[in-house]
Amino acid sequence: MPVVIGIDLSGPTNVADTVVVVLRGDARELALEEVCNGVGDAEIFRLIARYAADDAFVVGIDAPLSYNPGGGDRPGDKALRKLLTRHGLASGSVMTPTMTRMAYLTLRGMGVARGIVEVGREKARVAEVHPAAAMMLRGAPPEALMVMKRDAGVRGELLAWLEGQGLAGVSAQSAPTDHYVAACGAALGGWGWSRNEHKWREPAALPLHPFDFVA
Repeated sequence: MPVVIGIDLSGPTNVADTVVVVLRGDARELALEEVCNGVGDAEIFRLIARYAADDAFVVGIDAPLSYNPGGGDRPGDKALRKLLTRHGLASGSVMTPTMTRMAYLTLRGMGVARGIVEVGREKARVAEVHPAAAMMLRGAPPEALMVMKRDAGVRGELLAWLEGQGLAGVSAQSAPTDHYVAACGAALGGWGWSRNEHKWREPAALPLHPFDFVA
């Protein structure tokens, strides 16, 4: 049965906020199988190696997995920002990978993605996912996504909505953090992409941008 992994990555000095969710199922529904909180790079690679022993799997990562030489937006950043602001999200929901507050996350994202590809032994399909976009473009309320960091009730509502999108069991977590919701959103986006049902996609452009960027 297909495995989908969602990762909400934090910067390299703040791994306590990194959350990994693992779901397993079919084209219609995934069931939550595993949740890992406060995960470092080595732990992520061990988890990937464990699943690589079986069938191919999908990994959706919420972090920039490339940057634009010379700085500034990648083509996908600009396009997605324009789309999301048109739907009611703030322009800051898509940040430039080389911004001061994003640079270390980008550094870790690139390292983790390449490590997953190496450890995954050609079984891992990796995409960069914008979780809020993946949820909003499938019908989640923009106003809920904008306050989920500070509103526990809204996080519960979004998890119930994610269950309705086919992620069974994700709402059963007690005291879910916004990072957990984002990891589930990354899994949703990666799952849709794996079935060619993404709502938005900036294709990989080798060698500078080796991974699809999707929602």
